[in-house]
Amino acid sequence: MLYGPFRTRQVLAQTDADVVIPEAVSLLRYKGPVAAYEKLNTVIGLGPAFFTKYLYFAAQALPESTGPSPLILDSVLAGVLRRHATRLGRAVGYEWSEAIAKRIWRDSGWTSHRYDVYLRWMHAANYQLAATLTGWPAAPDVLELALFSGAWNPA
Repeated sequence: MLYGPFRTRQVLAQTDADVVIPEAVSLLRYKGPVAAYEKLNTVIGLGPAFFTKYLYFAAQALPESTGPSPLILDSVLAGVLRRHATRLGRAVGYEWSEAIAKRIWRDSGWTSHRYDVYLRWMHAANYQLAATLTGWPAAPDVLELALFSGAWNPA
């Protein structure tokens, strides 16, 4: 038996998964990605990386939604942010920056608050890049891809 289909059946067998997952799309549309993420975070068997991917692609199918566009947050992106926060902290003399960065940008288990912080930072950083770099696109998912792929290093 394949891991994907087996796990999918386990998750969907939960009594509320068939309600929670579509309800998250409604929340995405009317209350934004953080509320939708919080709702999805109640589904046992799936993790934040799946939730954020689901929200990102669900938003592509919606005619409109509230709040910032959802972005994907997974262990790769968390690792980039962890290294960036550590470097910045050390650059200004905070020796404890690595311990804090490890706690804040751990590999999984992000709360809806952490997802909100991530979205706000990514959208603000992308706005800054688009305002200062000729040709930088106004789409925050391009920044996400650049960080994920290693094409851009925020250091």
